[in-house]
Amino acid sequence: MEAKSARNARARGREGEELLLMAPGPVKVLPRILDAMSKPVIYHRGSEFAELYEEIVNALKEIFQTENDIFVLSGSGTCAMEAAIGNLVQESEKVLCISNGKFGERFFEIASRYGEAVALRFEWGRPVDVSAVRAAVEEHEPAVVTMVHNETSTGVLNPAAEVGRIVKANDAIFVLDCITSIGGDDVPVDKIHADIAIVGSQKCLGAPPGLSALSVSEEAWEKIAANKRRKPYYMDLLAFRKSFEKRQTPYTPAIPLFAALHEALRIIQEEGLRNRIRRHRTLAKAVREAVKSIGLSLFPKVESESAYSNTVTAINLPEGMTDAEMKAEMRKRGIIIVGGQDKVKGKIFRIATMGNVTAEDVFRTIEALEDVLFERGILRSKERGAGIDAAERIISAL
Repeated sequence: MEAKSARNARARGREGEELLLMAPGPVKVLPRILDAMSKPVIYHRGSEFAELYEEIVNALKEIFQTENDIFVLSGSGTCAMEAAIGNLVQESEKVLCISNGKFGERFFEIASRYGEAVALRFEWGRPVDVSAVRAAVEEHEPAVVTMVHNETSTGVLNPAAEVGRIVKANDAIFVLDCITSIGGDDVPVDKIHADIAIVGSQKCLGAPPGLSALSVSEEAWEKIAANKRRKPYYMDLLAFRKSFEKRQTPYTPAIPLFAALHEALRIIQEEGLRNRIRRHRTLAKAVREAVKSIGLSLFPKVESESAYSNTVTAINLPEGMTDAEMKAEMRKRGIIIVGGQDKVKGKIFRIATMGNVTAEDVFRTIEALEDVLFERGILRSKERGAGIDAAERIISAL
């Protein structure tokens, strides 16, 4: 949609409008995806499901940019995170967990249940330091290294390619959480040496919540097969590989969600992955420039714009407003945003631009934010509209 037409569209009737999800998952789901879920349930051991599943996997391989095996799990992204660790790690092995946010810490918590977890922590809001990663890998000699590519808790994009090279040079297995980047940013899984890469259905893929998918490299398969005391049963990846020979899952899948994911992937193919990535990047930059133009500051402390997340923007709360107040005021205007988590709870709020988000959605969100700040006396009358103008300048290039 052109910027001007999108800007005009934001003024259309608000009454009866659905709440707009601008949270980092779940995201809004398009009607044709919802319609796919309402189709009659098919038999999960029949040819219809086999064809559906194969088409899903082939589409995901294009989006992951991988030749590795891919499987879909009936569980959210955390399910796939635990599947990766639980299948790979033996109790005596070290797992180096790189963390600079809430979800990096989640990997550490999971790994602590399966092996000897070692945390390499960085300040929240700053990208991972590659030289520190190299030193830690050489010191601890871990069997597995985990990292979150796009840390939505802080709005930071971590240097996956650089970390992947270090991990491979030290003969370790690299597990990369791409839950909120694959489908919205450029994530060439094979090129960045991710042995296991993970995505969630309710993020950039634009599908409903409840599914995750992961890719598995040959090196990861060798390590999984060597782990004779694998603990997962429902998430046993060897069982998933065996079942996929018949284009099935080992246990009953969430069939309506598979149908929804299938339709969501069709939409991505119609848009084109390059176009989708460009849209995500453009809309995220529009939000960043808009909030700065109305006097707010970004939470991430980065030296390069490439370190900003392209799917969620973390913004410091203005003085005099709590995150609860900000969320409530935005909700009154029909917009769902989120606050901070753990260490940054009460300090930031976050606006996501992921999935099937449009320029109109961004304009509507920025307009609502300007209204909130004006009514609270934070934004002066003559400053109103600056955020919309800034967003429009960026979006006009889309």
